[in-house]
Amino acid sequence: MIEIGIAGKPNAGKSTFFKSATLADAEIANYPFTTIKPNVGVAYVRTKCICNELKVECGRCVEGWRFIPVKLIDVAGLVPDAHKGRGLGNEFLDDLRQAEGIIHVVDASGATDENGNEIGVGERDPVEDVKFLCRELDMWIFGILKRNWEKIVRKTKAEKKDVKFVTEALAGLGFDEAMVREAFKGVEDIQKLKDDDLIEISRILREKRMKMVISANKADKAPKEFIEKLKKISAIPTSANYELVLRTAAKAGYIKYLPGDSDFEIKKELNEKQKKALEKIREFLLEFKSTGVQEAINKLVFDVLEYIVVYPVEDESKFADSKGNVLPDAFLVKKGTTPRQLAYKIHTEIGNKFIYAVDARKKIRIAEDYEIRNGDVIKIYSSA
Repeated sequence: MIEIGIAGKPNAGKSTFFKSATLADAEIANYPFTTIKPNVGVAYVRTKCICNELKVECGRCVEGWRFIPVKLIDVAGLVPDAHKGRGLGNEFLDDLRQAEGIIHVVDASGATDENGNEIGVGERDPVEDVKFLCRELDMWIFGILKRNWEKIVRKTKAEKKDVKFVTEALAGLGFDEAMVREAFKGVEDIQKLKDDDLIEISRILREKRMKMVISANKADKAPKEFIEKLKKISAIPTSANYELVLRTAAKAGYIKYLPGDSDFEIKKELNEKQKKALEKIREFLLEFKSTGVQEAINKLVFDVLEYIVVYPVEDESKFADSKGNVLPDAFLVKKGTTPRQLAYKIHTEIGNKFIYAVDARKKIRIAEDYEIRNGDVIKIYSSA
């Protein structure tokens, strides 16, 4: 399952974002460091199911929408100089190391200072918070390189293995050799690199490894000029609080609403206070088309991390598994995934015994180097 980190400074609404996306229990309060240990839960990406297109009933989608699980990790708030141990320090940065991508939750209302303490609405430029997280991550990577640098230089000089030892030092953070080579491109002698050079290399490494989407949270309270500034850096206007209200009301049967919808339908009698609250949320939906929570998750997974959806089946004639369940699974795989790689994702043994694959739509055998496309239905043939 894809792992996504929810990061940002304290009191930006990270735990509310997490709870609204997962409906998991998470402590929420308007003071710094509400989250001490990371909350872990399951959210979903939303994608159009192909059952209508194939003219079959899958029983796995909701009103034609397929919801595919991803893991969310809500780490505690980061404060400036966390990489030096300030606040709760490197422990939180370490919680991000397992994440494949990050949703950076920013207080778009500008109502919290750099440490997450409450101030007046509009008193802090939220773009500064975007820069701050990137710098903390850069300096965290730089700190790891710096601690190991003498050893790296010594080994490189002795064995002439260029960036091999840099890759080893960063392996625990998920960096591979290709990322490291790209970051060190043009460097002729690593022994001559200064701290500023290593900080710049750390920035490149962070951009390669830590793919990010910015959630401009508390957009329901944000000055319009702040929203426009954040949109210019591709941030998504978000109200995690509104999403949580809608998800909770839908779960209780008061409204009909799916995560990511641009509107909702009232199903039960409401009191005046409830009506006013929902009407205010509807105004937000009319302006921004959604609460932004589902959009942020989808954007990270599909656009930034470049995942696609594939449907493995056992019976290609009925698009079903061996028990007759139609389109039983929807897998998230990286663009460029081949049939053999898909076979390994389904099960190691199927990968080991892979023979060939069939495009179930076209009923034709596909090449082993075929790059699976979004919405493909694939039958894997393997030896007994």
